[in-house]
Amino acid sequence: MLGHLRSIFTARPIMPYNGPTLATAIAASQNLASSSSKDEARFANGCFWGTEHMFRKHFKDRLIDAKVGYTGGNIDSPSYRQVCTGSTNHAEAVKILFDPSKVSYAELVEFHFRMHDPTQANRQGPDVGTQYRSGIFTLSDEQANIAKKVMSEVQEAHYPDKKIATVIEPAGQWWDAEDYHQEYLHNNPSGYECPSHILHW
Repeated sequence: MLGHLRSIFTARPIMPYNGPTLATAIAASQNLASSSSKDEARFANGCFWGTEHMFRKHFKDRLIDAKVGYTGGNIDSPSYRQVCTGSTNHAEAVKILFDPSKVSYAELVEFHFRMHDPTQANRQGPDVGTQYRSGIFTLSDEQANIAKKVMSEVQEAHYPDKKIATVIEPAGQWWDAEDYHQEYLHNNPSGYECPSHILHW
């Protein structure tokens, strides 16, 4: 499934790196996998209903849990209405709890790039605003290193003529979204889905 991006966590890369970056990524993935039976990842890539739904559908029981919420903003306890104005600078995001022995962080990052158009800045399809920006919010230096390696490969392999707009930054305060947003598309199968939330490659 991961195609050439298996080079992030296998010993036989399909796309070679220059220098020690591959070894660094492998070591980082191993450190993450051995440190705990539960880890966390945070992604933003458009309307969080579709983001959560696609992660749950694709990884199924390999995820422990997923929550939608708000991150990267400048006020406490934002409401959905406030975030939608764009004035709080929060991103609609998903917080994923996963078992690193069942799915690697690199695999989650790769899926983040596959499931939306990462070259769109502050929007996904018809959803426009900073709350719909593409972002990876990392919780450790190891996660940041892996995210940057995966993004570099995705840039070269899939978007050679367009710059990826995804921002990789340390995770800040997380706020769970209101209850009715959680598993929204599971509970409302005919609800709105961003047209950019498809597997692009």
